[in-house]
Amino acid sequence: MNASRIALVTGANQGLGRALAEGLAARMDPDDLVLLTGRNHQRVSDAAREVAQLPVTRSHVQGQVLDVTDTDDIAGLADELRARHGGVDVVLSNAVARLLPEESQAERANEFIDVSNTATHAILRSFGPVLRPGGRLLVVASSLGTLGHLDPRLHHLFDGASLDQVEYAVESWRSAVHNKTAEEAGWPRWLNVPSKVAQVAAVRAVAAERRERDLADGTLIASVCPGMVDTATSRPWFSDFSQAQPPSEAARAVLDLVFTEHVDPALYGELIRFGKALPWHDGTPPVEQDRLLRP
Repeated sequence: MNASRIALVTGANQGLGRALAEGLAARMDPDDLVLLTGRNHQRVSDAAREVAQLPVTRSHVQGQVLDVTDTDDIAGLADELRARHGGVDVVLSNAVARLLPEESQAERANEFIDVSNTATHAILRSFGPVLRPGGRLLVVASSLGTLGHLDPRLHHLFDGASLDQVEYAVESWRSAVHNKTAEEAGWPRWLNVPSKVAQVAAVRAVAAERRERDLADGTLIASVCPGMVDTATSRPWFSDFSQAQPPSEAARAVLDLVFTEHVDPALYGELIRFGKALPWHDGTPPVEQDRLLRP
């Protein structure tokens, strides 16, 4: 087995994903490899070359085309990394579909769900088994991912659910959006809330099955909230960015989780913001954002 560490970042062409790739490349060792992934070959190649040429970069950096909406593509890359390197040490699942406030949430639902949720399920299923002891698998979510942000009628779909059950709930939500029955069932019009709750629930499901052995060998699986980040994806949604962090700053807390030597059992499987676990049942439905989307 190759002794060098292998790290992978999805959605790494720009924004937070790019900052995460840069931070990994700066803090990993010269024999380690950072795989910077995205869907567009040219953008991936350009970003990987630019990160590799940064003065602070220490590790190898390689561009890797990966379409996270293609579950076979994800499984194929996981199998390749197992065959070539014996597994992977760091997986940062960060890809998100850009959505503008003036766009129809329902019309963009398929793409948004595929990138944020179907991909998360596939990454957990494919990369969880090839994560080497002491590894890190972190899904970038947000503080909206706690269960209380959903209508109480929907809590049973995600609370204590298995990964299969989370996946079923997501597909039921998708169908309800297309059938125009989502609102009466309690789903918010704002896609981001159910999507983030489902991401966190999926991580919790996988972590619940692996907890004992992962804690024994120092492996961490969790979801992370980087806080408000000033990116092209988030900027259209907020009028006040005075408290927003640049991507490089937002990446720091996530990277600290990657490089910490000791895994705090209180953080394992949880949604982590700035080093602390957010209570799963906290939150209230974000009615103001939903009201903004009403015709």
